[in-house]
Amino acid sequence: MKDDKLVIWFDDLQLSDIPQVGGKNASLGEMRRELRPKGVSIPDGFAVTAHAYQYLLRSAGVSDQIKQILSDLDTHDLQNLSDKGKQIRSLIYSIEFPEDLKAAVIDGYQKLCEEYGENTDVAVRSSATAEDLPDASFAGQQETYLNIRGNDALIDACRKCFASLFTDRAISYRVDKGFDHMSVSLSIGVQKMVRSDVGSSGVIFSIDTESGFRDAILVTGAYGLGETVVQGIVNPDEFFVFKPTLKQGYRPILQKKLGSKEIKMIYADTATGKSTEIVPTVQEDRDRFCITEDDVLTLARWTAIIEDHYSQQAGYFKPMDIEWGKDGISNELFILQARPETVESQRDVNVLESYVLLEKKTPVITGTSVGSKIGSGPVHIIESVSDIKSFKKGEVLVTDMTDPDWEPVMKIAAAIVTNKGGRTCHAAIVSRELGVPCIVGSGNATERLEGITEATVSCAEGEVGNVYEGILKYEVQKVNVQDMQRPKTKIMMNVGSPDNAFTLAAIPNDGVGLARLEFIINNFISIHPLALIHFDKVTDEATRKEIERRTQGYSKKSDFFVDVLAQGVAKIAAAFYPNDVIVRMSDFKSNEYANLMGGSHFEPHEENPMIGFRGASRYYDDKYRDAFELECEAMKKVRNDMGLTNVKLMIPFCRTVDEGKKVMQVLASKGLIQKENGLEVYMMVEIPANVILLEEFGKIFDGFSIGSNDLTQLTLGLDRDSAEISHIFDERNQAVQELIRTAITKARAMGKKIGICGQAPSDYPEFARFLVECGINSISLNADTVIKTTADILETEKSLKIS
Repeated sequence: MKDDKLVIWFDDLQLSDIPQVGGKNASLGEMRRELRPKGVSIPDGFAVTAHAYQYLLRSAGVSDQIKQILSDLDTHDLQNLSDKGKQIRSLIYSIEFPEDLKAAVIDGYQKLCEEYGENTDVAVRSSATAEDLPDASFAGQQETYLNIRGNDALIDACRKCFASLFTDRAISYRVDKGFDHMSVSLSIGVQKMVRSDVGSSGVIFSIDTESGFRDAILVTGAYGLGETVVQGIVNPDEFFVFKPTLKQGYRPILQKKLGSKEIKMIYADTATGKSTEIVPTVQEDRDRFCITEDDVLTLARWTAIIEDHYSQQAGYFKPMDIEWGKDGISNELFILQARPETVESQRDVNVLESYVLLEKKTPVITGTSVGSKIGSGPVHIIESVSDIKSFKKGEVLVTDMTDPDWEPVMKIAAAIVTNKGGRTCHAAIVSRELGVPCIVGSGNATERLEGITEATVSCAEGEVGNVYEGILKYEVQKVNVQDMQRPKTKIMMNVGSPDNAFTLAAIPNDGVGLARLEFIINNFISIHPLALIHFDKVTDEATRKEIERRTQGYSKKSDFFVDVLAQGVAKIAAAFYPNDVIVRMSDFKSNEYANLMGGSHFEPHEENPMIGFRGASRYYDDKYRDAFELECEAMKKVRNDMGLTNVKLMIPFCRTVDEGKKVMQVLASKGLIQKENGLEVYMMVEIPANVILLEEFGKIFDGFSIGSNDLTQLTLGLDRDSAEISHIFDERNQAVQELIRTAITKARAMGKKIGICGQAPSDYPEFARFLVECGINSISLNADTVIKTTADILETEKSLKIS
């Protein structure tokens, strides 16, 4: 019987043993038994059981004393909470282990020493019996002790672990979740340490923690022991991996973000008496990723295996929160623990909730946004956890970092801003669970917000969170999409930013009708592609230094352009997979290209760039073809290496049929061959000549998309950038509508798909109805108009008896 055992080895445990060993240990046992045969590596170890904890309390006769201490507990009185916790911990510290319990723990440790070597290093982790439940995560509530060696040190660490069941944060959390203090027991996991102190480690979530997008795996990591990532005292590297094509054997790393990784936790010199210490990370390591792409993909595959197993066991989708380590001596990867993700998995996916900032200012400081909410209130900067008693409900908490001791005030904060941390740090995990907007990794918020009395913290503007001075107006919009009908006309979306893609994909849609490369090039690359190819021609010293800085780690600078562009497109394509994502190749004008870093060295001066050297005319021209080929390489990487074959290509501003043929030849020369692997190439219809010769263009391209802005400009003979004649610009003009009607009619007669990705359907409901009446296949809208326009189109189709 397991019920009366003091020690049980992981290999003898499974999920059903949570009452005996807690969620963490039961999970480790389950993975070693079931998932090691599938290739997932987990270090060996054993559990000191919950029975052992109860036996310790009984043998010392302290249960009634603990109950008495807690009898007048008030978790809202931080001094009361602190006093109660300290009394109980001191009581447990004073208890001597019964001899049979001490012998059982030491015997288990000696067996690990036989397996791994004399005086082996172990991690001593708490595992509460109410831990890792689907709707509550007790992670971080109790203590963990690392690099523990020797019998006496192990017993002392176990005693401290048992006492940590009554940390202030654990007591407060149990009260909030409605758990009786005496009904929760503590088990301890004693596990062989992975030498990540000389390697790397981190945290993985099997879903995107901000949007709840199910098909992305978020891997974070830094050098040294993983506590720095978990506690949020380091800004880690981040990687997104796409599950569906990963399982098909592709290498779909959607995004890589280099963290600053300023510090790392390593083993301490035994002479100091400490088990671990924190030291600076050398600059060379900070400037490179802490693990290879192969490592990222291995961890992602293991994560998918773990999630699939736990979901199958539960009978429903069960995303996971996982810790990993890489042994710097053996170079092996290991999973250290896995528990259910407890925030996004509980969210109602049928209700779309969006926070919209109604005012705009220049942010005081930015960081990584956690969640998508907005919060505001008085600014309260706190340097040390010892000062949290002064914090009041509704204030904005600003601090260097948080750990579990901060939780009593985090739950009453209007928002949280930290200097340090990534999206899997303590502040991020807890604020996500509490539903409090949070910005982590801001760098120096405690300095920048000094003297600011009130602030608005916005996580509603993408991955970058903004802190604004003052109380800004915002609104919360909620839409239930569970029973929303889909019209026959495909409703697609215009998407520019990869940062928002996972969130936008939750809006009912039929894919992306326009993914603009310009946004990715401008905001994530910022360098003219020819400045990367011909770096020797860039003579400005400041520009050269900045390009060197941005492309650090790339032996070939143009590879930076290919990688970043591919990742941006891949993130959008993954978000909407398997629906079509139509990617328009770059359509900067020469003046816009010149504004990119190094661009002035390569761009001509044009009096009217709007109708100058742009679109298809660039792609085959010797002055730009090398740059366009980088775009082709990026698209090939997305489709062939990452498996995102839902990406279709679209050529803008193609003036003549001959230009169309030349562009197709360039695509083919770079391995983007029409029909191969399902590749389709569309053309923008934005020049009257496109409409007039649509049948000829149709012999080259697979489909069309109307660009109403340029088509209006060239039909009416006006510069759409000119304020003087802006009152004439109107896509609803009869001449423009006649050209659009003709294009739709011709395309349908040829059996070619035709949609629209211009601004007009988003701005004018009557224009969207006109398009439906003409028989358009798809309408691509700005995200904020999708729900309303879908309803309008359903009504139009109903009135036209389209079904």
